[in-house]
Amino acid sequence: MNGRFESAGGAVGGGLLVAGTTSDAGKSVVTAGICRWLVRQGIRVAPFKAQNMSLNSFVTREGAEIGRAQAMQAAAARVEPTALMNPVLLKPGSDRSSQVVLLGKPVGELSARGYFGGSGGSSPGKTQYAGHREQLLGTVTDCLAELRRTHDAVICEGAGSPAEINLRRTDIVNMGIARAARIPVVVVGDIDRGGVFASFFGTTALLSREDQALVAGYLVNKFRGDVTLLEPGLEMLRGLTGRPTLGVLPFAHGLGIDEEDGLRVSLRGAVRESVVEPPHGADVLRVAVCAVPLMSNFTDVDALAAEPGVVVRFVDRAEELADADLVVLPGTRGTVRALAWLRERGLADAIARRAAEGRPVLGICGGFQMLGERIEDEVESKAGTVEGLGLLPVRVRFAVEKTLARPVGTALGEPVEGYEIHHGVAEVTGGDEAFISDGQGHSLDGCRAGSVWGTHWHGSLESDGFRRAFLRRVAADAGRAFVPAPDTGFGTLREEQLDRLGDLIEEHADTDALLRLIEKGVPEGLPFVPPGAP
Repeated sequence: MNGRFESAGGAVGGGLLVAGTTSDAGKSVVTAGICRWLVRQGIRVAPFKAQNMSLNSFVTREGAEIGRAQAMQAAAARVEPTALMNPVLLKPGSDRSSQVVLLGKPVGELSARGYFGGSGGSSPGKTQYAGHREQLLGTVTDCLAELRRTHDAVICEGAGSPAEINLRRTDIVNMGIARAARIPVVVVGDIDRGGVFASFFGTTALLSREDQALVAGYLVNKFRGDVTLLEPGLEMLRGLTGRPTLGVLPFAHGLGIDEEDGLRVSLRGAVRESVVEPPHGADVLRVAVCAVPLMSNFTDVDALAAEPGVVVRFVDRAEELADADLVVLPGTRGTVRALAWLRERGLADAIARRAAEGRPVLGICGGFQMLGERIEDEVESKAGTVEGLGLLPVRVRFAVEKTLARPVGTALGEPVEGYEIHHGVAEVTGGDEAFISDGQGHSLDGCRAGSVWGTHWHGSLESDGFRRAFLRRVAADAGRAFVPAPDTGFGTLREEQLDRLGDLIEEHADTDALLRLIEKGVPEGLPFVPPGAP
């Protein structure tokens, strides 16, 4: 099947919403898998998530900030990511407030109550957006309509569960967008958690009659074992709900795709999935990532974990740095708060001792800022002037305007590219060398002092040549006989992972039924499952 799908209003791209029984049910990976499967059929497809809450974000070519999961899904669809694919992004700054990013640009800092309909908020954008979340529905439906106009199909991802009845009135990401755009919904459930049949039934039965009319079927995710043992339950579910299960996706190890929210990473002992290959040299290289509060873009270290012989783990205790060859301070949505956390836990002192001993430390974005001499922050924390760790000759001032960019440069004699997402403006006053230059001796970003490195650039380690050169320097400083593999291509590995997602859909889902939903829309006569929404 190729070309435009027909609808009552004329030629328009088909649509499908992938909802979930819970958060982390697998919506992001299923959406990416469907995108990859469709594009392999010659169908022009785009991903879409009306509203995302995540600290893992990405910068598009036009300088817009979107969720990193949507950037990953765009890669699965083999299209360039744009702000249309994630028009509303919420970036938590605490348990009760988030920065609101609208069409790729920050518009204000709002409390949860303010965003969901009450009062709250204390920065530009409050008057326009607080208490009027439903007004964003017009924006997100316009974005979805534009994507459908320019693509054969748009695969939408929901958020959390569509049965969050306390939020349904102002929902714009689950049944709200499905109702507005009249697109069918497939609900994903994680059977590895248990209770998947109850979750499917309960999710459906808690929706209103109008919402239920859009729920066309279910997808079981992360199944282990013999599918024939599951089939009687699937038939009973169909009898109870009148809806088919459109696939049973097996549990797949080692996918290693971008995750949506750094807040869900275990603070201790969490090991990123690595390539199961022996080290290329005589030694492994151990990397400890400090799991700071409000950690953002922890996907920066995925490229390290992809290297054979590099072991990456997240830590939150000083003693866990003892055997690390490289310590990474990652990005964070709360630089000053993270700095205090490092000091409270003794990690700051441990990092300072490492630096004094010439042992490697890398700071990325907020981590780079923490390594400096001082931070002047009247924007993010409003804490005023705060002393940094003093390990890099850098002074940071937080600006109201956020820097969003996709720069390119040279580091350690190798080409490097990345993306910038930060309010902090760094003044580098010394150091042994710039971290990244323009290739002609002019500094572009960051610096190095001894074995301590810092940069604002996310994603720089995905540049293969630079990553290998950096790891060679780290190994030399750490005294390890580690040798980077000469042929590890991070982009190639990512493509292989996305193809695996496409394979899961192609081999284990009812692709004919999915195509019918995308092309024809919501089936007629889907039964109502009582009691419905209260």
